[in-house]
Amino acid sequence: MDGHDLIPQAGTITTPTGARALAEALRLHGVDTIFGIPGTHNLAIYEELDRAGMRCVTPRHEQGAGYAADGYARVTGRPGVVVTTTGPGVVNAATALGQAYSDSSPILLVSPGVPTGHPRDGRGYLHESRDQSRAIDALCAWSHRVTTVREIPAAVARAFGRFAEGRPRPVHVEIPFDLLDLKGQVKIVPPYRITRREPDPAALDAAARLLRVARRPGFVLGGGAQCPGERRGGDGQSPVGRLAMRLAERLGAPVVTTVNGKGTVPESHPLALGTTLHLAAVRRWLAACDVVLAVGTELGPADLWEDAFTLSGRLVRIDVDPGQMYGDHVADVAIVADAELAMRGLAERLDRRGAVPWPRRARDPGVGYKAELDELTRRWSGQLAALRRAMPPETVVVGDNSMFVYHGALVGMPVDPPGRFLFPTGFGTLGFALPAAIGAKLGRPDLPVVALAGDGAFQFSLQELATAVELELSLPIVISVNGGFGQIREEMRQRGMRPVAVDLHAPDFPALAAAYGARGCAVKTPGELEDAVAEALRVPVPTVIVMPEDD
Repeated sequence: MDGHDLIPQAGTITTPTGARALAEALRLHGVDTIFGIPGTHNLAIYEELDRAGMRCVTPRHEQGAGYAADGYARVTGRPGVVVTTTGPGVVNAATALGQAYSDSSPILLVSPGVPTGHPRDGRGYLHESRDQSRAIDALCAWSHRVTTVREIPAAVARAFGRFAEGRPRPVHVEIPFDLLDLKGQVKIVPPYRITRREPDPAALDAAARLLRVARRPGFVLGGGAQCPGERRGGDGQSPVGRLAMRLAERLGAPVVTTVNGKGTVPESHPLALGTTLHLAAVRRWLAACDVVLAVGTELGPADLWEDAFTLSGRLVRIDVDPGQMYGDHVADVAIVADAELAMRGLAERLDRRGAVPWPRRARDPGVGYKAELDELTRRWSGQLAALRRAMPPETVVVGDNSMFVYHGALVGMPVDPPGRFLFPTGFGTLGFALPAAIGAKLGRPDLPVVALAGDGAFQFSLQELATAVELELSLPIVISVNGGFGQIREEMRQRGMRPVAVDLHAPDFPALAAAYGARGCAVKTPGELEDAVAEALRVPVPTVIVMPEDD
């Protein structure tokens, strides 16, 4: 029987078990892939997922399931779904939810919970915790414990409605264990039909007036400028990025992106400053702009690497989240709307009234910008150039929180659409790259995917090599070895203290890869790295490529 035959039409009344109601609701909302680990309390869920024809991907740790769902969501534009068991399974996934909350990734975590009627003070039940739902609620947009079978499809619909309207962030639905095998009368709830939020014409008029007369305009594009996969054009470019460059050329405005905005615009464009918002020279330039257009970004300390940054000019903010208008940088003109619709409205207004063409107005983004960039990336410059040569333009690069990535690849390896760059900013977890790359590859098997990490970060999730081998993924994993936690080591030295607990033993990573059934090699020169990555993209197994970090 085809899994689709199990799903009744939207709006019909049925009497399924709670687990069946969940599987039906997920399928109705377009879910076909689940990341998670079976456990004693979620067996009924897995039984129904299998009957519904879902692809169940089993990482080796629930945190890996969360990161994989995150990577899947970022490249597809569709929510990633995670299923765990009670107690430790949920808590293991919590770190990934915190990262998804910081980066506005739509993830649905579904877990069983203690049975209905369970005493609040506990009774020694397996995987029992004091308040599982409340604990997870502190790390995501909301956590909801259903109390009846009929409530399950509504909870799923509420989650997907939350993803479609406003700022997408992770949510958690807890289903008491006894409801999974209990039958109940259920109305299958169809997906919400959410229309994109239209911009206020008066706000667009005000923003256009400011931008038209600006003498030193600047643009900042964040993760909110990265449109979902299905809304990208045939060239893979975000429509917001395309509109932003059209406006930038019209106004002579340099464009800088946050980490989550990397890949929104071509970093090879003369007006593009890349992902350099944390460089002092670029911050000085931005602070001196008389009008700043910020699209889909918090402009927070995690983006700027500075707590006390202030703007001297007027600020136009475009964001689907109204709360962003009153953050650290209060908007002079607030456009609460879908970014694409707002940018299109701005472009139309500026096109009608005209502006001085870009070549006569473009300005230097700041003295010392290039020199600062070169100094920051110096130790990896040869490797970064080799990586860029080896990777096709459309490659999805997934970076970990490692020096090689945030001091190197983020700023020193340009990405043009349709390429993408995924990184755990904000919450700043370690161990993101490998499992998120697995999720990205599963979501977009047509695209090459490459993972980048330091040796310290990689060891947080290296067990997911088994997952990648099992799935037969073509996945280069490039590891820069500096013998531990290099960033923390440097910060200790800057404090004048002796490095403590940061020098770590690095295993023989190629041998470790072979033990998992993957390929592995060590390289010493940029040329060897280029060849190794190119070869790894051609074979149907993951390849661990180890390189020493230059001093």
